[in-house]
Amino acid sequence: MMTQKEKIGIYSIGVNVLLVALKGTLAVLSGSVALVADAIHSATDVVSSITVLAGIKISKRKSKHFPYGLYKVENFVSLLTSLFIFLAGYEIVKTVFVEPFTLRTQYLPYAMGGLVAAMAITFAFSHYELRQGKTIGSPSLIADAKHVRTDMMSSCVILAGLVGGLFDLELDRIAAIVVVLMVFKAGAGIFIDAFRVLLDASLDFKTLDQVKTIILKDPRVVAINGLWGRNSGQYKFIEADIIIKAGDLEKAHVVSQRIENHIRAAVAHVDQILIHYAPQKRETHTVAIPLQNDRRNISEHFGTAPCFYVAKVRERDGILLSEAYETNPFAGEEKGKGIKVSEWLLAKGVDTVYTPKGFEGKGPGYVFSDGGVDVLLTGNKNLAAIQHDILKNTEAEKP
Repeated sequence: MMTQKEKIGIYSIGVNVLLVALKGTLAVLSGSVALVADAIHSATDVVSSITVLAGIKISKRKSKHFPYGLYKVENFVSLLTSLFIFLAGYEIVKTVFVEPFTLRTQYLPYAMGGLVAAMAITFAFSHYELRQGKTIGSPSLIADAKHVRTDMMSSCVILAGLVGGLFDLELDRIAAIVVVLMVFKAGAGIFIDAFRVLLDASLDFKTLDQVKTIILKDPRVVAINGLWGRNSGQYKFIEADIIIKAGDLEKAHVVSQRIENHIRAAVAHVDQILIHYAPQKRETHTVAIPLQNDRRNISEHFGTAPCFYVAKVRERDGILLSEAYETNPFAGEEKGKGIKVSEWLLAKGVDTVYTPKGFEGKGPGYVFSDGGVDVLLTGNKNLAAIQHDILKNTEAEKP
């Protein structure tokens, strides 16, 4: 089945053939060297449009020899398109300075009317192709649309030269030279863009910044060591090296998959995402325990606990680095206090919570799960017993 890109490629060929015929007829009728040059320009457009269509068809294919696809064929086609533009410029220069032409003023009104019609056709199609190319994400269609648009710009200059011919002003050759400059400028822009992709230049800053924001938004991501991206045709390849707050590789893998899904949902035309991840190596761990007003006994109610015991323990040797009794600022809240307390503890760097009751299906459970916090159920009723367990477990984990 023919794709939208292939259909637009065929439309482009048809439009360019029509423009060559129209401009060629107007050039013969009026004797305008600028119109002859522009007809040559449009003739190269036909060839480049055929090349664009061929590139679109080839770029869809994958094989064992090209496991990453042939997407860059589209960028190579864009590069060839720029060379056709340079060829058109050369032919125009040669025509301006070598071929003898004399304007036939009696036919100039017809030439001007025909040129206005050509401009209207060019503007309508280039606008349509550019919009479709950006929507689809096809660099070859975007390049072809910009190429076609140079026809409209050059036609404006040629029209001015024809108007000058009505008043015996020698503007025709000057108009042809201006056309050459426009043609070369358009070709240079397309050449540079295509060459950057073929050499694996980085993705644009806006896209990379968007990906960076998505990664850092995940509460389990501690840091981004590196972020890279490149284009290949309309597709994007993204690679990231991140540190994840997780106890093991299995949990870190789950987080990386979640990040990948978020990137694919937000960034268009992503072919592959490669995330290198490693669990965070903790030098310390921070424990939180809900307490009653006496600051000795465990509170049965997490959200309304008057205060929390928060302690930081060094992983290497089980040394208690700091401890504090933090007053619960959300104990008096009417709604959502469990979630607010969870987020408050998360902001304090807590990575382990002891509680007499679990949080399955509840707000704090989701907050702690997303934040990489370990929730440990305890049957102990007082703080001293849990403190003993914390130090004992830490000692057991020492090498």
